[in-house]
Amino acid sequence: MKLYWKKTCSTCRDARKFLVERGAKFEDVDLAPGLSVAELDALIGKRDYKQFLNFRNELYRERGMGKNPPSREEALRLMSENPNLVRRPLLVRGKAVVIGFDKDAMKEMAG
Repeated sequence: MKLYWKKTCSTCRDARKFLVERGAKFEDVDLAPGLSVAELDALIGKRDYKQFLNFRNELYRERGMGKNPPSREEALRLMSENPNLVRRPLLVRGKAVVIGFDKDAMKEMAG
């Protein structure tokens, strides 16, 4: 299991603490330096890439991505160049992904 998070994100820290308190075994992946387009593409897979866009991000709001989302290719490029555009935290186990701090889903995935 991998937790994609940023140390500067309070929601991410809360999610990490939640998992640690439950004794979950996971690998930390720091989103701060950003992921490559290929890494993001593999992470998102066949899911709707728009779910991975951080709607609280300034770039998201400036470009009106909610009403006019970029193409998948453009979104991957933008998320790679602007790590804060990636919605977080992300908990990944195999092909399953929990997007955001969803306690119930994380508890279920962590076992």
